Amino acid sequence: MVQAYCVKCRAKRDIKDPQETTLKNGRPAVKGTCPTCGTNVFRIGKME
Repeated sequence: MVQAYCVKCRAKRDIKDPQETTLKNGRPAVKGTCPTCGTNVFRIGKME
């Protein structure tokens, strides 16, 4: 499971409904939501 830092919870959380995306400069990224509070979370890098 891919983890990202949730700013609202101030902890690393597993990403709920992760979606792979590409930044403008071509780097891969993953975005989704925090399962605890529902805040959008974002992580630069491929899904593991």
